[in-house]
Amino acid sequence: MRSRRFLLACCLIGMAYSQSKLKIMPLGDSITEITCWRAKLWDNLKANNLTDKIEFVGSMNNTQSCDTEDEEFAKQHHEGHTGYLAIDVAHDHIDRWLNDTQPDIVTFMLGTDDIARGRRLEDVVEAYTNMVQSMRKYNEDMRVIVNTVVPLPANMGPVERLNDMIPDWAVERNTTESPIYVNDIYPFPNTFLKDGIHPNEEGEDRIADGLGSLLTWIINSNSTGNSTTSS
Repeated sequence: MRSRRFLLACCLIGMAYSQSKLKIMPLGDSITEITCWRAKLWDNLKANNLTDKIEFVGSMNNTQSCDTEDEEFAKQHHEGHTGYLAIDVAHDHIDRWLNDTQPDIVTFMLGTDDIARGRRLEDVVEAYTNMVQSMRKYNEDMRVIVNTVVPLPANMGPVERLNDMIPDWAVERNTTESPIYVNDIYPFPNTFLKDGIHPNEEGEDRIADGLGSLLTWIINSNSTGNSTTSS
């Protein structure tokens, strides 16, 4: 009888785990906070019948006036913070955000403000490393998606160099238990920007389409994989 109760308890725990939603944290600066790629990504995942399996988590829930017909998107959260540098996120914020939300997947686009303020690219990449270390401290099976950064027409040299550094960094930091995927948003012409910094609707589509493909694969497989993937 005791063994039967134990087996029943194990089955119930397994069922609860399988039914829990994957928590996805969209992390970034104003490109994450005030543009509509998150809404487009949600619609992309909904079209693939996946939104009942996930939730977007974070301390922020502003959704702007994005064109989405799904009322569930208004309930979603994120960690997009206008003006935040990757360096500052890594040193001052990421641990608290992770502790509060306990995500399974983090997708981040950071570095634009660092470049605009003249920070060293090596420091930006080190911030990426520190963030991933924090993520794995809270969840050893964390899946990470790093996005290449959008163009800055007035400062393209550092943008191109950072984007060239990202794939090698991802391969170096990738592990079987906690894979790092790269969402390479390029080609991303300057015409995909509405103000020289933030993506317009075409740019939002480019970001969301790449993330949608990666997340669809991750959610459906619900496995860690063993290699870095570029979209």
